[in-house]
Amino acid sequence: MANPILNEKAAAEAAKSGWGAPDRASRSTPIPGTPIPGTPIPGTPITDGPVSPWTMSGSGQATMTVGGTATATGVLLIILLGAAAAGWAAGPASDAANPKFPALALAGVIVGFICAIAVSFKPNLAKFLAPIYALGEGFFLGVISKTYENWQHGIVMQAIGATLGVFAVMLFLYKSRIIKVTDRFKRIVMMAMFGLMGFYLISMLVSLFGGNISFLSNGGPLGILISVFAAGLAAMMLAVDFDLIEKGSKAGWPKGMEWYAAFGLLTTLVWLYLEMLRLISQLNRR
Repeated sequence: MANPILNEKAAAEAAKSGWGAPDRASRSTPIPGTPIPGTPIPGTPITDGPVSPWTMSGSGQATMTVGGTATATGVLLIILLGAAAAGWAAGPASDAANPKFPALALAGVIVGFICAIAVSFKPNLAKFLAPIYALGEGFFLGVISKTYENWQHGIVMQAIGATLGVFAVMLFLYKSRIIKVTDRFKRIVMMAMFGLMGFYLISMLVSLFGGNISFLSNGGPLGILISVFAAGLAAMMLAVDFDLIEKGSKAGWPKGMEWYAAFGLLTTLVWLYLEMLRLISQLNRR
């Protein structure tokens, strides 16, 4: 469930042309009899005149802010929590002899994946697809959390607390510049993330064909090590998210980019929570 969408290049391109940026070369119609701006007046020396840099904030268009991104993230979290409550109610009962995983929860995962792929190519759709993602993933999180809770009582609150704790720590480390998000840092995180996603995909294919990678779920040292690595990688991705949000705000990206950034941050939080759930489950079995 890694964050696939916060792509700085795609965000920059969307900020330039995908949000109805004003034409820098546009001019108002001159009043008859008045000289056209830029036309030299007879008898005066030719000069280029003062040059003022064009910025999005100076064009009269609302721009992206850190506060606005936080608000958008809060709205998405509320939607996700509401859907998670519905998923919890629809999840398997603790006393069920043969607990069944609701098919609607799997549909939520598929919908969320489709939304993430769409936003990665069309950032301007984030405002519309982000709430859909929150609904689908929220329902799935509610069901999977109920399943884990039936198995290991109290694990959900532990995972939520751990997720919030990691978020707070990473925000502090980023704001204090203890962690510096350089291009090299981002390349390493992205390469590791795609490697992990490939490993998860292989393990899923193995299970579909009747196989079983036991060390992923038996609470052994190797399974715990992989879970710690995955959770740490999700934490590092938070720093990458924070960096893009800060850069977008300073660059004066259009207001709609707040939803794009909030969507990316939400996907990372969902990923981090699932990894915490898996890690704590393995630790509880030792």
